[in-house]
Amino acid sequence: MAGKFAFDHPDEALRAIAEKLSVVGIEKCVDIQDGGGRVLARSVMADRDSPAADVSAMDGYAVRISQLQLDAPVIVVGQSVPGGPPPAMPAEGVVQVFTGAIIPSGAEAVVKREDTDENIAEGDGQIRFHSVAMQTSMGENIRRAGENASAGKSVLPPGKLMTAADKAVAVNFGCFENDFHTPVKVGVITTGDEVGLFVNECPQPWQLQNSNRFALDGLLENKPWIERCLNEHCRDDKQSLAEGLVKAIAMCDVVLMTGGVSMGDYDYVPDVVRDVGGEVVFHGLPIRPGKPILGAVTGEGKLILGLPGNPVSATIGCRRMALPLIAKISGQTDWLPKQAVVELDAAGSKTLPLHWMRLARLTDHGKAVVVESRGSGDLVSMAQSDGFVEVAATEPGGTCSAAGPWPFYPW
Repeated sequence: MAGKFAFDHPDEALRAIAEKLSVVGIEKCVDIQDGGGRVLARSVMADRDSPAADVSAMDGYAVRISQLQLDAPVIVVGQSVPGGPPPAMPAEGVVQVFTGAIIPSGAEAVVKREDTDENIAEGDGQIRFHSVAMQTSMGENIRRAGENASAGKSVLPPGKLMTAADKAVAVNFGCFENDFHTPVKVGVITTGDEVGLFVNECPQPWQLQNSNRFALDGLLENKPWIERCLNEHCRDDKQSLAEGLVKAIAMCDVVLMTGGVSMGDYDYVPDVVRDVGGEVVFHGLPIRPGKPILGAVTGEGKLILGLPGNPVSATIGCRRMALPLIAKISGQTDWLPKQAVVELDAAGSKTLPLHWMRLARLTDHGKAVVVESRGSGDLVSMAQSDGFVEVAATEPGGTCSAAGPWPFYPW
């Protein structure tokens, strides 16, 4: 493949263009409650040790190792419960503790409650240790202060996409507001004289509903780190397309275009991108579907991504190429994550000298089946899939297990 394409692998193309992209700005002091799905711009620091003190990992009894004995009952002196200070550790006897309660100073271990006999004839307030308790070691069943994180340590780094778990961490360490990157403004321009929205009429046989607009919009929605700011359609007219692209670049951090990227007489996108000042990093990648894809960067570090017009190609291209690059612009450090892998049942023996994005439906944990497709215009097959697998390119004469496992990209 070397020589025919600028890059042999889609990830190589992504990394090359990512180096030229600018990251969006920062919004100061955002309420953590509003930060879900946003990208942290400043570390969250531990305001104290976690745990803040030595605490019990079990319900049981705080003891000194020297108190472990089989031949006599041991007196229980006090309790340590969650939400309150611990009693003093007695010179003689043990302290009953509950999970999460603070360990009395001087206690050396916790004996699990089930390793004791609390119902003994000598009376209430006494226990006997079972023989298994004799094996209790120093520090056993005690969670030490600071073992999760020590005061002043970063517990959430900048560039992290905040999840529900991250919200819990932030609040746990007293962080109720932080700085976040502003959402990436993304615009979509669909093209084609044959494309439109025919709501109250049936399109003619030579006309197509603008499914690309809704497919891309669906991939971009429900992501608080993305702001959809423009959605327009341009006919196959070079001047109109240039005017629309200039407008979109002024408004957006990212412009996604569908159609007009190949080598036909009406495929104006490559020339228009260059005419408006875009630096083309790649035009054509060894992938199927979507080989004519175009990636360019403006002088300000904004992204222009030209996707093929066929709906399956456009949707796969947006999922595989656009979303990682938008994540990079959003400030995410893990913008090109590893995908879960699946093995294909009945994958067949066919291979390609291209990275083959095959529609697939999950059937079990780590298993999927190929959804047969009649080409890049087969929207019905795409709707029957859960996503697609990326089957590695095979050079002439090379061998490849069609079953995989292969990376899986869910919709």
